Amino acid sequence: MPRPSGNCLIHILGKNAEHRWLFDAILSGEISLAVTSEIINEYEEVLNDFFDSEELGENVSMLILNLPNTIRKAVYYKWQLISNDPDDDKFVDCAVAANADYLISDDTHFKVLKTISFPKVVCLRLEEFQKIWLDKSS
Repeated sequence: MPRPSGNCLIHILGKNAEHRWLFDAILSGEISLAVTSEIINEYEEVLNDFFDSEELGENVSMLILNLPNTIRKAVYYKWQLISNDPDDDKFVDCAVAANADYLISDDTHFKVLKTISFPKVVCLRLEEFQKIWLDKSS
């Protein structure tokens, strides 16, 4: 079961979202999701702001935390690999701590990971991961 970590929740959450297939695969247990407390807190804040809601972020966060395929990690080392946006480091640190197969993000700040040999974090855009997922599923 692939274990991605990523910051693309807004792009996969809506019922009509182009990449809803990924959220559905997480919900069904086909894909595991690695998170930290810091990531869950950001999910709550971003979802509430983006969808202008006071409850959506907490509801989605609780759903994610209660899924049996959610991998909750504590980060003990901060790699500081995303110099253009240090706030994104939480996703890289989680991916490393969880030994994630992939970090999924369409954020261009993560492109720097292609140039870093250690720790090796494979970052894929949603479309790239979708192709890999569909190839494995067929």
